[in-house]
Amino acid sequence: MLRQLARLGRAVPAIAPGAWTVAVYASATDDTITAREAGFEGVACVDDAARALELYAELWRVTGLAWVRRWCDGLLEFVLAMQEEDGRWINFIRDWQGIPNREGRTSVATGDSFWQARAMLALARLPAGLRDGRVEAALDKGLPHVIQCTAPSDVRSLHILAALAMMADGDRDELGPVAEGWCDDVVACSLDGVLMNSPMERGQPHLWAHFEESALADASVALGRGDLLDVARRSADALYVDVITSGFDRPSISPFDVATSYDAMSRLASASGDGRYHELAAMSRNWFDGRNPTGLVVYDREKGRVGDGIDDGRLNRHSGAESNIVAAQTMLAEVAALCATLEPAQAGGPVP
Repeated sequence: MLRQLARLGRAVPAIAPGAWTVAVYASATDDTITAREAGFEGVACVDDAARALELYAELWRVTGLAWVRRWCDGLLEFVLAMQEEDGRWINFIRDWQGIPNREGRTSVATGDSFWQARAMLALARLPAGLRDGRVEAALDKGLPHVIQCTAPSDVRSLHILAALAMMADGDRDELGPVAEGWCDDVVACSLDGVLMNSPMERGQPHLWAHFEESALADASVALGRGDLLDVARRSADALYVDVITSGFDRPSISPFDVATSYDAMSRLASASGDGRYHELAAMSRNWFDGRNPTGLVVYDREKGRVGDGIDDGRLNRHSGAESNIVAAQTMLAEVAALCATLEPAQAGGPVP
């Protein structure tokens, strides 16, 4: 995972001195691929950089390693540079010259976007040792857009998690009522007791970026709202249990589908104390090592890379940023131990 992120890492000095990010996609032979799923998108994005910043920030908190810190600093420079003066984030850069994609629908600066939410969440979760005045300024500029927008539940769940992180950091008590209102909105967006990603979604909600149960579990503790935990558990029991116990027996499953499942189970275990969720979290994590109907190993430990999923019984041998970031977050303890064993060339990141 970390070795693959090292292969995907790129300096983008034109956008900001010291800026560092990761290529969105890579082929089976690790050639980088420009994103074109929604028209032309670009070579790297805030969505991935922000999640990578969260990952490396947590690894730095645990390990204190200098090369991990350099990753954090470089990714932070990239995320900050992609914020517009008005506080909204652009998502993609078009090329490695750092030209922002200001027109694409998966990149344009809007307050209700995933990239706005993910940038805010990554900055809000930064440990004190990685913060400077620019972080608080960026959060202050970005927050009004998040508060004023109308967002679907999958995006709003990230807003809730960001608000909780900002409150935990102190001096943000005014966000309590805002976060409670958002939680109530997420609860209201449900179908037969299952939390949906948007009001228009029907059937089983997609697992990709499905953090509703995670957000409500954390909020139940932070806000003292036991009813939110009840809702989260009821939804999780209906949505996740069968799919996890089946080894994610679906036609197409991505690492992010599995990672969100792991995240929900872990947070529900922490909030409820119910060991059943710990077991389900472990079962989710083991999908990467072959606990799936195909028996395919998705995390190649020899090469240090995670495949982009299993589609119709076949391993997708492409290995992009998202897959490796979310897999590393799911196996954080193992990855933290791995950090101490990596040579500088394997670790990658900005040069000291």
